Amino acid sequence: MTEHLRDLWIGTYPSAGAGTPAGVGEGIWRVALDTGTGQLGRPVLVVESPAPSFVAVDRQAGLLLAVGEHAAGTVSAFRVVAGPDGRPGLVPAGSASSGGDDPCHVLLDPAGRVAYVANYSSGSVAVLAIGPEGPAAGDPAQVLTHEGSGPDAGRQEGSHAHFAALTPDGAHLLVCDLGTDEIRRYRRDAGTGLLTEDGVAATLRPGSGPRHLVFSADGRIAYVACELDVTVAVLAWDAATASGRVVQHVPASEDGAGSGSGGRPLPSHIDRVGDRVLVATRGADVLATFAPAPDGTLAPAGQTALPGAWPRHFAVVDGWTVVADERGGTLTVLRDGAVVSRVPLPAPACVVPA
Repeated sequence: MTEHLRDLWIGTYPSAGAGTPAGVGEGIWRVALDTGTGQLGRPVLVVESPAPSFVAVDRQAGLLLAVGEHAAGTVSAFRVVAGPDGRPGLVPAGSASSGGDDPCHVLLDPAGRVAYVANYSSGSVAVLAIGPEGPAAGDPAQVLTHEGSGPDAGRQEGSHAHFAALTPDGAHLLVCDLGTDEIRRYRRDAGTGLLTEDGVAATLRPGSGPRHLVFSADGRIAYVACELDVTVAVLAWDAATASGRVVQHVPASEDGAGSGSGGRPLPSHIDRVGDRVLVATRGADVLATFAPAPDGTLAPAGQTALPGAWPRHFAVVDGWTVVADERGGTLTVLRDGAVVSRVPLPAPACVVPA
């Protein structure tokens, strides 16, 4: 990495897209972002891996974890090493069961002792013990399942764990369950990182389909991207009880905005940058910005129509927003509502700074 270059890891789907057979040459790519200009370098496929749709990095340990989003899912570990050109490379360091089907998110606990994995199709959350070379082989240390359903018969026939996040105090793990319209809650053991079921932190309106969440800087509010009713839910967060109360649902994008790739609009990723909340919506193919009021409720503050199709994930890196346009097969860099650069990359699904 030079003074103005920031390397990014890009997780991908098979080139035919999500849900198609895995292990057909897809993998984890590296691309350099020039933090001075916002320009992207030429993407490089660093390692092949089956459907690594979400990745997480432990920079202190020099490890990268990648889910394998397929039936009988996996989590693969890679040692981050310096290549002959000084750029980071990846060396396989083993894999383990994800504890369920179609893992779509992995989160490392702050101490790097365990990884939390959300298995979408089976609705389970797994805890994997992490050693110096990655997850321990064999079965996860824990697999926690959940029962329930929602009113959308096509998408909510059962539990669908989609995303895991720590509460601001780190005492609980929260899981967005798209299938049951709930934010599930688990107590975390401070010494081991292991989990104990602890009920439901928040129940969202029926058919909303919570997908990803992010907390406000002061931890008083949780913002939840709801895939099925195309909204952002605003939850007033009570740290004492580790629970949230819905105070607002705001549309995730403006009607009719963006060129769109067709089909039903589906919010994907949500994040916070300073006091602004960003939400990407597939189908409408826009990145929307929201401004919180003093009470945490949101008001639209503009949106950008994306040139690529199906924005699945994004990351804000040194002021630049890098968007993974899954179906468009591109990475797009934005700043102040304008497109700065784009490069082709097959079926990108996740953007994580190296």
